[in-house]
Amino acid sequence: MRHRIAAVSSAALLCLIGASGTATAQPAGLYAPSALVFTVAQGDDEAPSTVVRASTLSCAPTAVGTHPDPEAACAALASAGGALDRLLDSPNPDRACPMHYAPVTVTADGVWQGSRVAWKYTFSNGCVMSATLNGNAVFAF
Repeated sequence: MRHRIAAVSSAALLCLIGASGTATAQPAGLYAPSALVFTVAQGDDEAPSTVVRASTLSCAPTAVGTHPDPEAACAALASAGGALDRLLDSPNPDRACPMHYAPVTVTADGVWQGSRVAWKYTFSNGCVMSATLNGNAVFAF
């Protein structure tokens, strides 16, 4: 437990130290934090999953992260009010997918406008995931 507290304290201190190496007095502005980690994993809730890819996204005060298009992803999240279920569409009817079960799970963990997010959705296979999330900026990583 002592090591976790020390690690958190060190991380908090690093956030307060600017480029000059001195502690800053106040943040540049007040905003509700919005930072998420997205994953795509092979598997479902019943069995251990193997993460295939992951991306980070922070939307406040600016859109940054390892996500390839953080501005578009933040705009999509904002338009959905942070409700990730609203970003799921019906699968593209023009795309035929095999009917085999090879589950793929997408997750989002973090904070959206100050509220904790722990979201998960499992698709029957990668083709169904692609057909459902096609054109979705948040999961395009």
